[in-house]
Amino acid sequence: MPTLTNFYTIQDASRHKTEDDCWIIIDGKVYDVTQYLEDHPGGDDVILAATGRDATDDFEDAGHSKTARELMEKYYIGEFDTSSTVSTKKGYYEKFTTQLKNTPYLGFSVAVVVGISVVVGFLYLRKK
Repeated sequence: MPTLTNFYTIQDASRHKTEDDCWIIIDGKVYDVTQYLEDHPGGDDVILAATGRDATDDFEDAGHSKTARELMEKYYIGEFDTSSTVSTKKGYYEKFTTQLKNTPYLGFSVAVVVGISVVVGFLYLRKK
């Protein structure tokens, strides 16, 4: 017997982006991952950052295991309505700032590079 599938728009999904009510869109499917937030190995902030848009690229970039993909089915609630006219992809700026936030020791690394550059520049100018 065929089953009916629920369809959700980007607007529907974007109304569910808190720790108490969290939906994500991956590969054209919508998942209610509210109950999984605390158990996510990467932390709940990773999932919360991926709400309200198509998170397929984020999911694929993280290199999830087969087990993780199977676990997702438990949280499946419906299909993403692709007739939505609103863009669901993350823009370059948003990807860049998310990457910066998720990079450990970034501030320290930048300070080291700048410090070394200043010292090398000073030594170069001193030789002249």
